[in-house]
Amino acid sequence: MVKSAPSPIASRKPSKVEGIKENSNFLREPVATEILQDTTHFTENAVQLLKYHGSYQQDNRDNRTKGQEKDYQFMLRTKNPGGLVPPQLYLALDKIADEYGNHTLRATTRQGFQLHGILKKNLKSAIATIVKNLGSTLGACGDINRNVMAPPAPFKNRPEYQYAWDYAQNIADLLTAQTGAYYEIWLDGEKAISAEEDPEVKAARQRNGNGTIIHDNEEPIYGTYYMPRKFKICVTVPGDNSIDLYSQDLTLVVITNKKKQLEGFNIFAGGGLGRTHGKEETFARLADPIGYVAKDDVYDIVKAIVATQRDYGDRTDRRHARLKYLINDWGLDKFRTQVEEYFGKPVEAFKPLPEFKFHDFLGWNEQGDGKLFLGISIDNGRIKDEGSFQLKTALREIVEQFNLPIRLTPNHNLIFYDIEPDSKEAIQDILSRHGVGDDPSKIEPLVRYAMACPALPTCGLAITESERAIPGILERVRALLDKVGLQKEHFVVRMTGCPNGCARPYLAELGFVGSAPESYQLWLGGSPNQTRLAQPYIEKLHHNDLETFLEPIFVYFKKFRKSKEKFGDFCDRVGFDAIREFAASYEPQTANGANKSRHRVNLKEEVYGKLKEVAESQGKPMTQLVTEALEAYFQNLS
Repeated sequence: MVKSAPSPIASRKPSKVEGIKENSNFLREPVATEILQDTTHFTENAVQLLKYHGSYQQDNRDNRTKGQEKDYQFMLRTKNPGGLVPPQLYLALDKIADEYGNHTLRATTRQGFQLHGILKKNLKSAIATIVKNLGSTLGACGDINRNVMAPPAPFKNRPEYQYAWDYAQNIADLLTAQTGAYYEIWLDGEKAISAEEDPEVKAARQRNGNGTIIHDNEEPIYGTYYMPRKFKICVTVPGDNSIDLYSQDLTLVVITNKKKQLEGFNIFAGGGLGRTHGKEETFARLADPIGYVAKDDVYDIVKAIVATQRDYGDRTDRRHARLKYLINDWGLDKFRTQVEEYFGKPVEAFKPLPEFKFHDFLGWNEQGDGKLFLGISIDNGRIKDEGSFQLKTALREIVEQFNLPIRLTPNHNLIFYDIEPDSKEAIQDILSRHGVGDDPSKIEPLVRYAMACPALPTCGLAITESERAIPGILERVRALLDKVGLQKEHFVVRMTGCPNGCARPYLAELGFVGSAPESYQLWLGGSPNQTRLAQPYIEKLHHNDLETFLEPIFVYFKKFRKSKEKFGDFCDRVGFDAIREFAASYEPQTANGANKSRHRVNLKEEVYGKLKEVAESQGKPMTQLVTEALEAYFQNLS
């Protein structure tokens, strides 16, 4: 891909959104005025600011009728650092979903919850209820630090996990918007009761460093204009990539000494997956190692990196506004130099780390203090009751009866923890009565490791289906694997309805990215542990062509893989040229394993060479190009 930067920022005007932020009086107007108006929706300016308060205005495209107003509704997203959901909050969210929403909850890939289908007239009541029950939606969306992620596993005998939780919460507090707008609008000025902020965090927010703080401003870290775009942070432990650390703007990795005492943090920066079809200057990017800081300096290094992006990120082109583009344009050395200027001293050398691996923590597990935790798989994060499958009811009963805290996972699953061993049987009984399994070994592996974004009908950015399509896609992929003799094979599949990448498809072994109605860009070659980017293999694959397109790729994998080699690693090793060459001469198998007869046409060597070159440049099989060319030729004859 060509990764060319836009024209110099100095020669361009700030984007329209920058003006909306400037004139908002720190996120107040026009939201404060329009929430009082008896209308079904907000104006465009208010919609931009509503995101900072945790809500997106949407319309249900399934209900669109020509000549009538859109079916306006709102999605609310909660902010839960480290995925923590207290039992009181969970029950409140469950109730809101029934009273104001579409009777479902959706666990997100950033360890929060989304509620869909809320009407404007009920938005204030819904947000107020969340805040009064130990939750928040502030900063769950918008040009601001989003939910800070951390591994969800509640290991009580592994201190590094507790450090990750603690610092995820503290960094979330450090970067929380300080404007009073949120409580003024949604709670009529009433400040919510919340946990006491760590004094170190409070002091760090006001500590100037070398230009990190904007004095005499309601937002000392963000300033009047907030960030150029959203900013994503996670805190993890060595070896644990349950949080897709390479996809984050900023990642902190806990470093402990031999006594398991916290010493400091390794720093990664510059990851990000959002991109735009047809615009090669937008691209997915993995985070780079930046260096190491001692624990006493962690808040200052976070502020230094945030300030660098705040002050130098692109505010003219929102497609070029993420930290990944700043680092890509500047280079690591210049970026590190600027961060160190804000930090006030050099960043230390990066500490050695073990290989990062993916974990989903499903099923029953010991948490290290005599108690248990239970990871429950949730297909696409959607908590619902449907027929004999009563997941929503089951989870509510468990929380009501046992008052258990929850950690949401980055793969949109859910963990109950602090479970007394003698409660295990009763919890299993509740799950069983409602058709919910607790044994991950019984889950189809393709389903277990798959993710999809909500997409249609509510997401305004969706080009095609995702959440509603992936169950059928996975069934077809499984049937195809079985057909070619790969019955025991599985890999990471992720799907999104648009190229923004909310389900992180660019790190999958097989990624589907919506590119047209019922069609997807196909990405191959990501790592099973999400430590390597996939690459685009074909620009537009209609879902009806799935089997004929994937069959030769799977057969090639079966024939030429190394021992125990995973699908993503194989695609990365052999390369797309080899895969396409095999696919071009592949003879499809019938159900009984015999090859279908195929008509063959000989080509001159130079024609074949040109055909191969064009096929590679367009990401299409050679047979597809030949067929298209001949069909056009015959059409011209007639």
